[in-house]
Amino acid sequence: MRAKLSLTGVLLVFVVFAAASCGPSPTVASATPGYSQTDIRPGAGNEAAAGSVVTVEYAGWLLDPTQADQKGLLFDTSRGGTTPFSFTVGAGQVIDGFDQGTVGMRVGGLRRLVIPPSLGYGMVRTGSIPPNATLVFDIELLSLQ
Repeated sequence: MRAKLSLTGVLLVFVVFAAASCGPSPTVASATPGYSQTDIRPGAGNEAAAGSVVTVEYAGWLLDPTQADQKGLLFDTSRGGTTPFSFTVGAGQVIDGFDQGTVGMRVGGLRRLVIPPSLGYGMVRTGSIPPNATLVFDIELLSLQ
């Protein structure tokens, strides 16, 4: 009887958890696209490559496929009076999708990235970013060394 009760308890917890996670949520996408990058403005000059030190302005949103631009909750930005962000491309200082998306950019270029969880934060909650979140970033390359 005890084993039967435990199994019933486990099933009840599963049903309650599943029902709670079925409702709509503005921070979690129902359909997760793969990685994509789109140059909004191409820029000029040399291209960013692995080992380049780049300085960028960026904004990052949670994917919201119900919006025309797919931008949901803004979770981070370097715009609006903060210092631009610098990092070395390919050195693992940023999430993989951000690293991958910067390669080939030219100074003055503006690129939109859609980053799936496998190239972002994966199954880990990071601040306001929920587990398994697909991210949308707009990145502007300000300078390149």
